Order: sequence, then structure tokens, then C-alpha cells
Amino acid sequence: METNIGIPHDNAKNIVDILNRLLADEYILYTKTRNYHWNVTGIQFNDLHKFFESQYVELDAIIDEVAERGRSLGGKTKATLSEFIKNSRLKEQPDTFPEAPTMLRNLLLDHDSVIQALRQDLETCTKLGDAGTSDFLTGLMEQHEKMAWMFRSFLE
Repeated sequence: METNIGIPHDNAKNIVDILNRLLADEYILYTKTRNYHWNVTGIQFNDLHKFFESQYVELDAIIDEVAERGRSLGGKTKATLSEFIKNSRLKEQPDTFPEAPTMLRNLLLDHDSVIQALRQDLETCTKLGDAGTSDFLTGLMEQHEKMAWMFRSFLE
């Protein structure tokens, strides 16, 4: 049955595309955070190990919400690893095991990139007549801003 929630079909399709790109970004960021959780070493091991875990748990919840938002608009969720890599604006760093401060900086830069993308995406969703997704993306932006603040605080 076709979704009829007051958003023209073409607009909804464009919004689902935005959400699928965001989903890919979130999944890459989740994976990098989980990787650093497993591979962090050094004097702050215990604190960073727990910190990275709290971050990836939050990202896991975000991933589910983004996927379900796209489905609620009548779209399909592109959710294979190859699709995540292809659609993400973030880049993986295979076979790299940086020191803890570099891990923190890398994740901070990724959060900043997601925040910037969310600002643009929510404006596009507003122009396409989807106040709900714009509001949803605003909430995600605020979550990422708080997460980025935590990374900055660690680095100061």
C-alpha cells in the first residue's frame, strides 16, 4: 500500500535518499567508534574504552531511528555494508591503529562532518515540505553536537 502522508511522492523519494545517505554516515561512524573501542591503548585506556562504548551505543540507537524514519516515508532502507561504504560521506581507515588522541580527533572530525551535512539536509527536507523529517534531523544534529562537545572536552 502506498504511503499517503501529504508529501508528494518525488519529494518523499528524495528525502528517503537523504536518509539513506545519513544512515550510511551513521553506520560508518558507528563502526569507526566500535573499532577504536576495541583498539584503544594507553594511559587513558579504561576511560576511553568506556567512553567509546557509550558513543557507539548512542550511535546504534540513531542508526535504527534513521532507518525507521525512511521506512515511515514509504522508502526502502539501503543497509548492506557495500551500500554504506558507497553512500557515506565519511571514509573508513582500514589497517590503521592510531594513538588515542588521533582516534578522538578523527571521531570529532567525523561528528563535525555529520553535523554540517545534517544542517544542509534539514534545510532540503524543509524545502521539500517535510517538517517531520526536518525536526527529526534537528534532533540528531543536537545529539551529534553534544557528542562532538564531549570529544573536544577530551582533547582539551
